[in-house]
Amino acid sequence: MAVISYLTKIQFDFGAIKLLADEMKALGIKRPLIVTDKGLVKTGILDTIRANIPNEFDVSVFDGTPENPTEAATWEALKIYKENGCDGIIAVGGGSSMDLAKGVRLLATHEGPLAQYAMVEGGVARIRPDVSKLIAVATTSGTGSEVGRGAVIVLEDGRKLALVSPYLIPNVAINDPELTLGLPPVLTAGTGMDAITHCIETFLSLAVNPPADGISLEGLRLASRSIETAVKDGSNRQARWDMMMGSMMGAMSFQKGLGAVHALSHPLGAVKGLRLHHGTLNAVFLPAVLRFNKSVVGDKYPRVAQAMGLPENTDIADAISKLNAKLGIPASLREMGVTDDLLDGIALAATKDHAHPTNPRTPSVAEYRKLLDEAMAGN
Repeated sequence: MAVISYLTKIQFDFGAIKLLADEMKALGIKRPLIVTDKGLVKTGILDTIRANIPNEFDVSVFDGTPENPTEAATWEALKIYKENGCDGIIAVGGGSSMDLAKGVRLLATHEGPLAQYAMVEGGVARIRPDVSKLIAVATTSGTGSEVGRGAVIVLEDGRKLALVSPYLIPNVAINDPELTLGLPPVLTAGTGMDAITHCIETFLSLAVNPPADGISLEGLRLASRSIETAVKDGSNRQARWDMMMGSMMGAMSFQKGLGAVHALSHPLGAVKGLRLHHGTLNAVFLPAVLRFNKSVVGDKYPRVAQAMGLPENTDIADAISKLNAKLGIPASLREMGVTDDLLDGIALAATKDHAHPTNPRTPSVAEYRKLLDEAMAGN
């Protein structure tokens, strides 16, 4: 029997940010902590957010979210939350800020450390419903963390693990494509390929969830038709709408499960010093994993091709490689600065990642190492 649920409120459209204060009042939030990053502050988006919060609210800000959210940064944000008597959180940004905010909402009512709540450590059952209130405001179109039940955080021991619980899903998601109009091409490409990877991996996942399959294919259709336009012309409103909706749908559907792409990108993304963008990593890994899975997915690849607006007999792995090239995505891991000495450790770590069990074909450590070699060489 399959248990299926989609459990969050989403305000979606141009101008949706104007509803922020109403949603805060509905949740009873009077002293919010805004969790964001310094890069986003420089863009002026935080000023836009604050302009939509009346003076009656006592607002605190944590803008120290790193590119890959860490447990250390989570504790720093929690300190501000407690010192200012905050009663709710507003996550503003992409997946990093949202995942860190989920860590803060958890630690606001649960004892640390975070490792005990990781999915692979049996932590799902340890997360209670009494978490802090959270509103997620998306400013990118990629992770879809604003509707997701997971938070992927680099723990104190260096592992990049997922905290997963329906209680971590934000109380409200605000998806305003207007906030993405100024997103630069390189981030539009990387986050957009993250969304496309979510849709494809979800559809191919072993888990049984037909509603998720339908949502993922529609999300793939929207993102595929508009990603090139969004990268070339960031002011195109229809393309930005499509990308944000496709991203959100990918995340709604990946409650079903992901696969080997994410099993590889999670541990590699945790390597200190490399500062690897998660969505870009996914894009580079995706062609090799698609080739690896081809023998076991039945008629699913023609359906993926159809959703992407391609002939049903299209080589999907080759199509993704060509799309990556058009978007300016690096052709290989080596081009991103990854070195051979890291590969054995990443291959082993991939077998322990929470996304590993739902890949349609279960890779061994040796097979993960081969996938890494392919991604190092370029697809």
